[in-house]
Amino acid sequence: MCTNKNSVNLIPGDIAAERIFAQEMYMKEIKVGLIGFGTVGRGMAQVLMDQGGRLAKKMGAAVVLKKVADIAVSQLPEQFADIKLTKDAQELFDDPEIHIVVELIGGIEPAKSFILQAIAKGKHVVTANKALISQHGREIFDAAAKAGVEVGFEASVGGGIPVIKALKEGLVANRILSIMGIMNGTANYILNKMTDNGVPFDAVLKEAQEKGYAEADPTYDVEGIDTAHKLAIIMTMAYGMQVSLDDITTEGITAIEPIDIDFAKEFGYRIKLLAISRNHGDHVEARVHPTMVPENHMLASIGGAYNGIYFTGDMVGNVLLYGLGAGMMPTGSAVVADIVDIARNIIHGAEGRVPCLSYMPDHITSRSITPLEKIRCPYYFRISVVDEPGVLSTISGILGKNSISIESVIQKSRRQKGAVPIIIRTYEAEESAVRKAVAEIDSLDIVADKTVKIRILDNSEES
Repeated sequence: MCTNKNSVNLIPGDIAAERIFAQEMYMKEIKVGLIGFGTVGRGMAQVLMDQGGRLAKKMGAAVVLKKVADIAVSQLPEQFADIKLTKDAQELFDDPEIHIVVELIGGIEPAKSFILQAIAKGKHVVTANKALISQHGREIFDAAAKAGVEVGFEASVGGGIPVIKALKEGLVANRILSIMGIMNGTANYILNKMTDNGVPFDAVLKEAQEKGYAEADPTYDVEGIDTAHKLAIIMTMAYGMQVSLDDITTEGITAIEPIDIDFAKEFGYRIKLLAISRNHGDHVEARVHPTMVPENHMLASIGGAYNGIYFTGDMVGNVLLYGLGAGMMPTGSAVVADIVDIARNIIHGAEGRVPCLSYMPDHITSRSITPLEKIRCPYYFRISVVDEPGVLSTISGILGKNSISIESVIQKSRRQKGAVPIIIRTYEAEESAVRKAVAEIDSLDIVADKTVKIRILDNSEES
């Protein structure tokens, strides 16, 4: 039963009192089951506990975390003692009181099977699983549409930044013309440390792992795969087209050295691992790679483990969403935002009011991806050469033969035995021509190592 609201002495800021108020004030409860009590799962549970009273005032109902399923947890922390713990996720699917199942174990399996089982049982689903949504989202969304349930995935992109919400609702009146983003905090932290401290990649990575900013196996972060998963999700929503990880050209940051960062600063740039997509109408760009970003561009100032996602809409112009892209509480906050959205729809009988991917399912179409070979932009080259006469003219000749115009050249004199770097900045050139020229340059006897190539963001077009 619902007791009188005056039975609780409600003091603003008193979390325990607000939680009791929520339970007493509202007879309606939205009950949640959680699979996975790791970092994000704990954050989600804590957000629900700390913000329970406030959420109830906003929703007109109380959100209750009823059960947690986790095979590796033997006991929940004391503050969650009233929540049932199980090792069998099936209990959540079979519980008729649970409205929403939250999947926070990550990976493809068994996460995918759990989500599909929950949907088959008529449960709404919330997940932070970017890999799963980017690779198998269509199957999950189709199953949800047939079952008449919703799928929330705000936490899959940008941690606590409301990126999905912005695309679904805030920017719905716009044709999205371009997307650019720093979407991986680990890579951004590493590049910023290299830039600010002049420390090599391997040393910064080790430090990031010791501080918990990077995983023991950082491959997905530093090779751009994590960023590509997120870009695939955003592009699907922005353009109403099905995009998968395989559609996105992906390059990581492991080849970046302090010398490249120093020259970038000398030219007025900062190196970022950037996700880039431009909408050309019948085809769209889809790429993730290190990029020299002009220092006066908004994305250049994003430091540490922060993320920034930069949209250009035909009506609204440029929009930058900025914040923590990972972490227990920011990501937990995004998961709870999805729970609240779905709960509101349950309360008002409005499930399916906003399509999961912003577009109605039958309007998500195929569109071609711009071949990377057709991309045009300025380039930075670092070419390691033997210090002898005629080297620069030979390299310039190869670039000219491939219609690549040089904007500036820096040739360092040799201070010790060995190769010396030639640094070249080009005007806008086509990727196919650049690849052909670099292959020819690298085959020369006077070249001591593979050429480092970094694409440059054209500030006149993107600022």
